[in-house]
Amino acid sequence: MDLDTIDAWDFELPVDRIASEPPGRRRDSRLLHVQADGRLHDRQFPDLLGLLQPNDVLVFNDTSVLPARLDAERQTGGRVELLVVGGVKESDWSPTAPVMTTMVRSNRRIRIGESIRLKDAQGEVALTRGPDAQDGLATFHFEGELFALLYRFGRLPLPPYIEEQRKIRGQDVVQEQDKTRYQSVVAAVEGAVAAPTASLHFDEGFIIAAQQKGVDIAKVTLHVGIGTFRPIRHDRLSEHAMHSEVCALEESTAAQLRNARARGGRIIAVGTTVVRTLESFAQADGSWRHGQHATDIFIRPGYQFLGTDALLTNFHLPKSTLLALVAAFAGYDKTMAAYRHAIASRYRFFSYGDAMFLEGAQRRAFQ
Repeated sequence: MDLDTIDAWDFELPVDRIASEPPGRRRDSRLLHVQADGRLHDRQFPDLLGLLQPNDVLVFNDTSVLPARLDAERQTGGRVELLVVGGVKESDWSPTAPVMTTMVRSNRRIRIGESIRLKDAQGEVALTRGPDAQDGLATFHFEGELFALLYRFGRLPLPPYIEEQRKIRGQDVVQEQDKTRYQSVVAAVEGAVAAPTASLHFDEGFIIAAQQKGVDIAKVTLHVGIGTFRPIRHDRLSEHAMHSEVCALEESTAAQLRNARARGGRIIAVGTTVVRTLESFAQADGSWRHGQHATDIFIRPGYQFLGTDALLTNFHLPKSTLLALVAAFAGYDKTMAAYRHAIASRYRFFSYGDAMFLEGAQRRAFQ
């Protein structure tokens, strides 16, 4: 099969397998354990503790989701929905940046130079559209401090399928539980417009138990933006370009990763955003760069992993870059077999869904 064709990444997912609500507790989810040889084991998420080994390091993404979705209206009264996804340049993503890149949903195209106002803002906050950005996005000039505006007028940018299901049921789109459950317990650095969902399964008790077992906890930052969830709109994966996202890995974290490998431990990425960060900083000689930069890395079959020994992740959309990343790590046939098993066994998919733990076929040992 030609894995560069988009059709290779399609599968049929029944609607009732899509999770629109979180489980009762963070750890109340299922876990599909995919061994390196392809064997599958149906487990519960707390069973992950038994799969971890002393000297392993769990690497989390500590980004925090902003209330980045804004309801606005035109001077004519037409409704506009904005999702602030970052700066005009990745380095511009900051609390005070006056010009931000947004995704726009409106019945009619908003003209360059047209002003709109935030809904319920009583005219005190106007946004002026600037020149078009690339990839169908638009730039807006924000009046006032951006993060203050978002926390005052914005709402959590839950995935569209969750919002649509709740509208069908006549529920509030964003519920009180989402304010905590759509954030991980390690969330600390503001800047994401979507949650690093693999980390949503962890509670403080699990993390403490893992540390007591001798597992180290490390944190990196990748502000989840359009680069992570932007759909592939081409017939071939090689034609898809990732939108850059800001990521960071501290010098102390680089030391943790280096020491874990020296002790024979595994570097276990909690989520695909962590994989993209690790692979953006890992070096072929086993060393690690550190600092902050923008990454547009697109990991798909054929990629040679340097910084990831095992992966914990949720189940992803068909025809997505995230599914291609998982298959690059575990192998295409094993990944698709695991997905077929998960669908048949009624695992829950996407952000509030269940998890899978994939062990790498090879463990790199650097001294």
